Amino acid sequence: MLAMKPNILILGAGYGGMVTAAKITKELGPNEANITLVSKHDYHYQTTWLHEPAAGTLDSDRTRMPVSQLIGGKKIDFVLGEVEQVHPEENKVSLSNGEQLDYDYVVVAVGAIPETFGVEGVFEHSFNQWTVNGARELKEHTEYMFAKYNNEPKDEYLTFVVAGAGFTGIEYLGELSVRVPELCKKYDVPLNKVKIYCVEAAPTALPGFDPELVEYAMNLLENRGVEFKIGTPISEVTENGVTLKGGEEINAETVIWATGVRGNPIIEKSGFENMRARVKVEKDLRAPGYENVFIIGDCSLIINEETERPYPPTAQIAMQQGETVVKNIKALIKGGELQEFKPDIKGTVASLGGKEAIGVVGDKKLFGTSAHFMKKMIDNRALWILGGAGLVLKKGKNPF
Repeated sequence: MLAMKPNILILGAGYGGMVTAAKITKELGPNEANITLVSKHDYHYQTTWLHEPAAGTLDSDRTRMPVSQLIGGKKIDFVLGEVEQVHPEENKVSLSNGEQLDYDYVVVAVGAIPETFGVEGVFEHSFNQWTVNGARELKEHTEYMFAKYNNEPKDEYLTFVVAGAGFTGIEYLGELSVRVPELCKKYDVPLNKVKIYCVEAAPTALPGFDPELVEYAMNLLENRGVEFKIGTPISEVTENGVTLKGGEEINAETVIWATGVRGNPIIEKSGFENMRARVKVEKDLRAPGYENVFIIGDCSLIINEETERPYPPTAQIAMQQGETVVKNIKALIKGGELQEFKPDIKGTVASLGGKEAIGVVGDKKLFGTSAHFMKKMIDNRALWILGGAGLVLKKGKNPF
């Protein structure tokens, strides 16, 4: 009697989920496992690019690619649906439409939601969705504010508050500060009427980044008109703007929330032990207490033993986790040693708009155009891993 093929579920079509899907059919043949990818979108999108379409410097369609293209030719079933909950005791996953899927092995790569840190009004009064549609909405709103100003010249229409000076906030500010002069010209608005604030609760921008590079970034953005308020928590987001701790108010029609993320609420709902919906996974990326549940990407917590602090949830780490998970699932099915996951941080580069960026690659600091070149190469490498040369040719960025 033939043994039943195991069912492998991959939840989420982000970086971790798509790399798992892309690599797993190379390790397991169609006669060795049934593989299903589940996602609430029928496309994958490059989350790390979204600051560009959000500011209007890149078409949003460049950031996304149909799942069918990425898994085309691979023996993978695709289910378009939103994961509601994982039931690890029952080896089932329930979807929001009531459907249930059985699994022998599951890879949970369901991404993140914005972290509000308890600040009131974030979801009601700010742009906080770093998704394709969220980027489209912010771009259209920004142009509308410029168009509206000429008919009704209120300062708050041209006042932009970016909450958070981490990577997302800084990269968005870079693109916005490049875009604003173009919008001023297009809508006949004096440049000095536009106010851009960056408000950060931590004592520095880009916490944990090299101080020399942080200074370079802040100087460049300040020269483009960005005003930083560092070490200044926001106490509330309102329909009129933001209220800072201490009572100062900034009246603005546009508040962009970029203070970081927490794991997906699915993690909490599914009963996994977690911190801010992130699971401190075992060294082989399995959820503690479960032999057949792997958790990767934004929902996993990996401790850097050198600093004794968690690694930030990055696309680079999620993609590497996907590769390790594939090898470990193969080992569980076909026999062999499970691998310990060790992040290989190849470098960290932040774009600053135009041909400017900052970064660290190896032990080398990069500024300006050399960092810009490296950033584009990193973006293209992610495409290569997901879809090979064809995807790079179709969606890739020109580094020059």
